[in-house]
Amino acid sequence: MSTAPRRRVLLGISAGIAAYKSAQLARLLKQSGCEVRVVMTDGAQAFITPLTLQALTGEPVRTSLLDPEAEAGMGHIELARWADLILIAPATADLMARLAHGHADDLLTTLCLASDAEKAMAPAMNQAMWRQPATARNAHRLTEDGWRLLGPDSGDQACGDVGPGRMLEPEAILGALAAPADRPAEGVRVVITAGPTREPLDPVRYLSNHSSGKMGYALAAAATALGARVQLISGPVALPTPAGVERFDVESAGEMHEAAQRLAGGCDLFIGCAAVADYRAEAPAEHKLKKRHDEDTLTLRLVKNPDIIAAVAARPDRPYVVGFAAETRELAAYAHDKLTRKHLDMVVANDVSRAGLGFGADDNAALLLWREDETTGQADLPPQPKADLAEAVIRRALARLAD
Repeated sequence: MSTAPRRRVLLGISAGIAAYKSAQLARLLKQSGCEVRVVMTDGAQAFITPLTLQALTGEPVRTSLLDPEAEAGMGHIELARWADLILIAPATADLMARLAHGHADDLLTTLCLASDAEKAMAPAMNQAMWRQPATARNAHRLTEDGWRLLGPDSGDQACGDVGPGRMLEPEAILGALAAPADRPAEGVRVVITAGPTREPLDPVRYLSNHSSGKMGYALAAAATALGARVQLISGPVALPTPAGVERFDVESAGEMHEAAQRLAGGCDLFIGCAAVADYRAEAPAEHKLKKRHDEDTLTLRLVKNPDIIAAVAARPDRPYVVGFAAETRELAAYAHDKLTRKHLDMVVANDVSRAGLGFGADDNAALLLWREDETTGQADLPPQPKADLAEAVIRRALARLAD
């Protein structure tokens, strides 16, 4: 089990349906060796009772700033000084707005203003609320003020909507808190493409590939853990969004190209890890293609898709550009060709024909090539979990970016 990086955690719970997850989060924090004290807003108590959290933490739960017994000795200041980490989960849109504007109108917001502890929150709200410009402004201000935003995740919501705004699962929150101690990517904005693309042939069929997105998602998680602000452009995959990552879902290569061009401006590091379809149907059928019993073959006319990573590398305001090369033979030769032909700064090449590595696997190995003055640098990364490989790639790219 992951361990949290702090021993004394003040867990704040605000008024969202995701408050039911806070009980499991408190339990996991205790199991990881943390002391946990809980503060609940008035609204949070409509979703989960203080008695539940008290039973799980073994500590009284604080709910009011105006509790005469607790405040006889300035209890809220004592709590603010006690905490190593203030973690709010769930953090509603309302609470985020109040904290972003410096309000101190209840116990939880007052504690946040009075404490110098590390602060993190797991947003949870309806997808439309999360997408509102006001929420985006508040989230940006909170990160500037030193808050770590863990999530939100995307998926089914209690209201019936589908989209971003779900609170991360407690295990994912605990994992995010166990980030590396050093954060060499602090202040770096990273854009990553991941997963496959789907190119429609008709309303029910498409061209695609075997990419699971695991490597790209591991890169996004590693970059975030190292302190970067990460924007992930994802093809269709069955993976949860890594904590703290902003995710943009696309289907086709054209959609991914548009998103990459939109987000690449002003970013510091662009990593093209997606397995993008090289071709698409010239004219997808409006209706389902029917099998003809008098013909044994079907001819499809395909046209080239845009070269996403080459287009990013050709920008006048280009970031440091890292490409991936999934090959089945002549790994070094094809990787070097991609590095030079597309004017990339680094290529991460892997042999997807090796058993247990590459598409769909949990492990991977890679050959790294990068531009180094007038020569090409090279490093071999042996088979290892994709999470470890991702961190090694991010650290290498950050080192080259700093040169």
